[in-house]
Amino acid sequence: MEHSEFHIGLDFWCGKGRWRCTDVGTRTVVAIRLDQFKTTAVDAGKAILESLTYEQANAAGWFIGPPYAVAELVFDENDLKSCSLESDER
Repeated sequence: MEHSEFHIGLDFWCGKGRWRCTDVGTRTVVAIRLDQFKTTAVDAGKAILESLTYEQANAAGWFIGPPYAVAELVFDENDLKSCSLESDER
């Protein structure tokens, strides 16, 4: 994709990951990942790593921001070439 195609709120794919654009800079794009969520829960004093679905993370408000409950990643001009509006999994 070209830098000019990105805007805040745009969902796109990079590799096998689904992302949402959270900021557009002069030469970069910042995004949050929408398909991989891990959280730690405590049960009987033991930490348990749990995976959440998109629906669970969305219902918990993880995509409301800034600030976001998930990490933002910076895509530079070289990374943008690998981005697409469609998933590679067809």
